[in-house]
Amino acid sequence: MVTASAPGKVYLFGEHAVVYGEPAVPCAIERRATVTVTERSDGLRVQADDLSLNGFTVEYEGKATDRPDIDVSESLVDAGMGYINEAIEQVKDATGAESVGFDVEINSQIPLGAGLGSSAAVAVAAIDAGTRELGVELQPEEIADRAYQVEKKVQDGEASRADTFCSAMGGAVRVEGDDCRQIEAPELPFVVGYDGGAGDTGALVAGVRRLREQYDFAADTVEAIGDIVRNGEQALADGNVEELGRLMDFNHGLLSALGVSSRSLDAMVWAARNGEAHGAKLTGAGGGGCIVALDETAESLTAMEYTPGCEQAFRAELDTTGVQMEAE
Repeated sequence: MVTASAPGKVYLFGEHAVVYGEPAVPCAIERRATVTVTERSDGLRVQADDLSLNGFTVEYEGKATDRPDIDVSESLVDAGMGYINEAIEQVKDATGAESVGFDVEINSQIPLGAGLGSSAAVAVAAIDAGTRELGVELQPEEIADRAYQVEKKVQDGEASRADTFCSAMGGAVRVEGDDCRQIEAPELPFVVGYDGGAGDTGALVAGVRRLREQYDFAADTVEAIGDIVRNGEQALADGNVEELGRLMDFNHGLLSALGVSSRSLDAMVWAARNGEAHGAKLTGAGGGGCIVALDETAESLTAMEYTPGCEQAFRAELDTTGVQMEAE
């Protein structure tokens, strides 16, 4: 039995545009998914807690046929189970152990589909725990690449390397196509608001793709997000939190124009801004889930707590530790 954990993330800038080769800057946060893997003779049994309000338990051979009873959409159920299936396939590929079975237990502080990188963190931690259970230790960069293959398969080729690289490496990272690297970042005063919902990443990414193919101005909007990221990198290097906030505001506006925001996300963004945050934006695929704001004070946190549609608001520290083994 081996247990590994990996952090979730928030996007300072760049989600959706990163799928088209534009840069993105996600930051790991101290909310982690923990995965325990135990070898068994055959089959796969998965127990997942706290991925949603109820968690789920399902036992199956090979591909899943049973339906776990959880309070999220069927597409998210399929995706959540798909990430686990594909992570186990990566474990088998990395170790050459094709016929082995596993018990997998997942405990996550990261809501499923909320834009905080739950799927990436689970895939990263599962690959690390599974390979270690079979006596193989992978470097974080290889775990990141294998977890990216998981997301790419589940998301029908629409994934970027941003989430999985950030989760595997920790800290702040810059991703542009296949160019992934860690970057320096000051302590940032993250405040996260969560509406209790979840977006369908695949559907949202596909929607942006359709807009981009149909309208030149939508393609220009995606490129403009890339320009925001490049300006944001300089603000990050300078430790200029006020400029970071202004650019986050621009980024949210462009994401909203691409149709990936929602009434609850917009309400939390405006609550944070009215609470004197330096800036605020949705984080992740959108459609529901989380926003991230920059605010050293308690004002935006309090404002979001009193905003209709905000189920939870909390501070989130930058997590400089990526994937790690917790126990064996």
